[in-house]
Amino acid sequence: MAPPLGNGTEKRGPSRRSLLAGASALGTVGALGAAGCSRVATAAGTDGGDLLDRLKAQGVVRLGIAGEIPFGYIDKNGELTGEAPELAKVIFKRLGVDRVQPVPIEFGSLIPGLQSQTFDVVSAGMYINPERCAQVIFSDPDYQMLDAFIVRKGNPKGLHDYKDVVEKKAKFATGTGYAEIQYAVEAGYKESDILIVPDQVAGLNAVEAGRADVFAGTALTMREVVKKSAKAESTEAFAPLVGGKPHVDGGGFAFRSAETKLRDSFNVELRKMKDSGELFRILEPFGFTKAEMTDMTAKELCRG
Repeated sequence: MAPPLGNGTEKRGPSRRSLLAGASALGTVGALGAAGCSRVATAAGTDGGDLLDRLKAQGVVRLGIAGEIPFGYIDKNGELTGEAPELAKVIFKRLGVDRVQPVPIEFGSLIPGLQSQTFDVVSAGMYINPERCAQVIFSDPDYQMLDAFIVRKGNPKGLHDYKDVVEKKAKFATGTGYAEIQYAVEAGYKESDILIVPDQVAGLNAVEAGRADVFAGTALTMREVVKKSAKAESTEAFAPLVGGKPHVDGGGFAFRSAETKLRDSFNVELRKMKDSGELFRILEPFGFTKAEMTDMTAKELCRG
């Protein structure tokens, strides 16, 4: 998901199965979302929260996902997959929670859904940024990511970064709640002129139909979404400018603010997987390369 900003519309970063499978699964996502949205009990007021203990007793953790390839989605067989859910399956098993249950929801509703107890954890490759850190707590990132564009074949307008979009007065589109909104505005693009679409598939369609010159998202997602297109291509990855300096995003798991015990336990297992190389082996099938592995921390990213 390119992972979005503010309320939790992001990405991210890549959700990773066949692009067509992810698109065709949207109907399944909606159906599962309706069935999976009963609320979970609130955390007790104990120091660090007691959610981990309750999840062990229940034997299941509910994961908020946003139907974005390759971050977290339901595939054409109705199965939960994506880099974040596959990682969650391993870590929660090691924490004593045997099963994961998807709760599909729009990206922009991930943080509100977490806060309202609709699910236990956001497992959607969400970018970690100061706005979101004011609302929830994050694991350390499991990947880092640059941006890229979807443009028409041959990139006729020569769009390679946000400055190009502004200078060439290109019609700019991105996803609901994506961090790319902020990056475009920082480059000088008027926010009210941005075409906001639900997801990367809708962004591809907008470019192919000529309703937009460019759709912005995470480099990995852009690479994946254009694979089946005869009309569009992705640009080379680049770092957006924030405060005039190149910025690299990182995505991770979000938890309710009181649940530091669960977040810290999750981080311990994540660190072991980074050190052993197991994390990369899980993410690689979804299009991640070693260039997307990172030792950044949530604390660094929360500072902006």
